[in-house]
Amino acid sequence: MSMNNYKKVIGIISLKGGVGKTSSVANLGAALAEFGKKVLVVDANFSAPNLGLHLGLPNPEITLHDVLLNRANINEAIYEHGSGFHLIPGAYISKKINPFGLKEKIRHLKDYYDMILIDSSPNLNDEMLSAMMASDMLLVVTSPDYPTLSATLRAVRLAKQKKTQISGLILNRVRNKRFELSIQDIEEAAEVPVISVLPEDIKVPESIANTTPVTLHKPKSASAVEYKKLAASLIGEKYEDPRLWPRIKSIFKKDVPKENINRLLMGEN
Repeated sequence: MSMNNYKKVIGIISLKGGVGKTSSVANLGAALAEFGKKVLVVDANFSAPNLGLHLGLPNPEITLHDVLLNRANINEAIYEHGSGFHLIPGAYISKKINPFGLKEKIRHLKDYYDMILIDSSPNLNDEMLSAMMASDMLLVVTSPDYPTLSATLRAVRLAKQKKTQISGLILNRVRNKRFELSIQDIEEAAEVPVISVLPEDIKVPESIANTTPVTLHKPKSASAVEYKKLAASLIGEKYEDPRLWPRIKSIFKKDVPKENINRLLMGEN
């Protein structure tokens, strides 16, 4: 896939806190950088920004809030993470801003980056709408339970109303228990394909405590591998699971996991 064919600005959304939206942004950013892409992650959760904390930037001098208040140029709010991607953090002591300036402020950055990831607010408000409007496509983070699915359906409906393409669902914190909703249940309800299934993985909160994406903290963990598979599909590249046992198991599996097929189709499109 050529550099000009895939979507440049991807909004990561959810309408329920605690499902792993911010950690997904951080890990996809790190994974895309591993593929050699120039990546920028943007904290557009203006009321409760957390992305900088996830990435070891607890006290940024200049933030996206300063940019939207016209106190700073956006280039001054860009910080480099140790793994090679860039970050625009938000202000932890929130200041009232107009979130709808986001799209215009990041417009010229599309010329400098291969991919821009936007972390949105988990609330149905102007902050989420601004992230949707600034994005070329959306990924929705959900988990396999009814309350989260209900919130996910609201996010999907809103995105369709705003005519922003939803490319897929990231299904997070999967325990493979009978009480969980199946991929088929979730896809039929949302009418959006599941493109990634992330297992419940203790390495993820451990990596957050270490302010390092799990893709770097434990690169062969189940979650890290799944994030890398998703990152590869977003840019039309292939990624082979480096772990021996999953490769052996895949040889004897009769059925290809549904999310693998969906990722392949997304990459082709």
